[in-house]
Amino acid sequence: MVRDFVATNIINFFVAFGIIVGGSVIGAIGMTLMGKPPFESMNALSRSLKIWAIVAAIGGTFDTINNFERGLFNGTTLEVINQCIYIIAALIGANTGESVINWITQETE
Repeated sequence: MVRDFVATNIINFFVAFGIIVGGSVIGAIGMTLMGKPPFESMNALSRSLKIWAIVAAIGGTFDTINNFERGLFNGTTLEVINQCIYIIAALIGANTGESVINWITQETE
């Protein structure tokens, strides 16, 4: 049980991280082909992809809402806490990915 919980958090972190970094780099290639500056495009994409990276990492919002409902109405608060920790792990992964993109492009906010 604990092993699955830790593994899921690690996967959520790296999925969100990968979506931010990969989406920003590949998106910047497309923006460059359109004649836009690649580093500015990478930063803009990393900011706009953040919410989608979190949603993709936790497996979609409907599963999470269903688990919240089950946890609240069936009295299993551990399930609610687990879902919150999954979301936090994905959020940390997305923020880390954005920080890496900012570091690569030497942009500061």
